[in-house]
Amino acid sequence: MTSRAIWRRPLETIAAVGAFCLAWDLYVRWTDAPSYLLPPPADVGAALIQSAASGELAHHLLYTLQNLILGYGAGALLGVAAGVALAKSPRLDRALGGPILFLQTAPKIALAPLFVIWFGLGLASKIALIISLVFFPVLVGTMVGLRSLDSRFADLARLLRLGVWRRLWLIELRAGLPDIFVGLRIGAVQAVVGAILGEWMSGRQGLGYLMTFASATYKTPLLFGAVVLTALLGIAVYQLVETAERRLLSWRDAP
Repeated sequence: MTSRAIWRRPLETIAAVGAFCLAWDLYVRWTDAPSYLLPPPADVGAALIQSAASGELAHHLLYTLQNLILGYGAGALLGVAAGVALAKSPRLDRALGGPILFLQTAPKIALAPLFVIWFGLGLASKIALIISLVFFPVLVGTMVGLRSLDSRFADLARLLRLGVWRRLWLIELRAGLPDIFVGLRIGAVQAVVGAILGEWMSGRQGLGYLMTFASATYKTPLLFGAVVLTALLGIAVYQLVETAERRLLSWRDAP
């Protein structure tokens, strides 16, 4: 992969964000929208700078990042492990597939208060919510990846006399990585949603809490700033996963 290809996506994202902010600023100027409903980008930037100067913004951002890393990492690992188990055992798939699908279809906004009741107001409820959002897409991606393998891989494993675990690690998981990464990319966006939702529901830290605080105190520029920062965080996490995918699957671009 060339250096130009590595930097192309971040530069495209920066250009898109810049264009969005320009359109936002022009709309506010042309419509004379009141600042308490739609503050101009300059006011939002000033609110973020003021919050950053006081150290408050860094505190909330780091807390959200901590929850995001822990929840996404745990959800991804559990999703891959469960996907392997269900893909390898049709009996287990028949027994657990239905309950897992039922839990996934339940609205997460309804599950969030239950997690608070079950795990309390601390970190555990937020991590559990993030895991619940990341788990299913990674599970499905892993199952699809393992079940759609070319039959020639099984012949290769027999030829190399690989055991079950070595076959899984050396051949099947690696061949299924493209589908697994589809789930990981979807889970990355869901993890950000879960982190913010968990901080909305309970807690006094994080970007989600900063949004509720700014809304309750009518600090609209700070509210918009927290929303924009959350969107940028989601984009950054998604692109990190995408970059990891490109590096691990660079063989797909080989001539």
